[in-house]
Amino acid sequence: MYPEELVAPMRTDLTSAGFQEFKSAQEVENHLTDHEGTTLMVINSVCGCAAGAARPGVKMALDSSDKKPDNLTTVFAGVDHEAVSRAREFTAPFPPSSPSIALFKDGELIHFVERHHIEGRNAQMIAGHLVEVFDEYC
Repeated sequence: MYPEELVAPMRTDLTSAGFQEFKSAQEVENHLTDHEGTTLMVINSVCGCAAGAARPGVKMALDSSDKKPDNLTTVFAGVDHEAVSRAREFTAPFPPSSPSIALFKDGELIHFVERHHIEGRNAQMIAGHLVEVFDEYC
């Protein structure tokens, strides 16, 4: 488990952009079973591709897209184990991956960006992909 003083700025990177952070399995469960509409969930991470591509790409997509998910949520891999474990149950059949980005509609997974789709890509590429996803599903 990573120390909180290390991950706090990485948490804030998304929560300051309007993301609701889930730290327990019950919070993930309640949200994905009780919310209608679209939910973007970022499985956050301490790795370089989260800092250099995933988080900035997600924020860029939200800033530039005319269509946006109804709900913005996040869980933190390597820190909030219960929340991440429950989120990963909702992203099955995809294997555990962090960082990753999931889009749900009425609690059902409709699009998933795995780590290998983030690694080696820059924030603009991630943003461009997400804008297309938002246009199609939101």
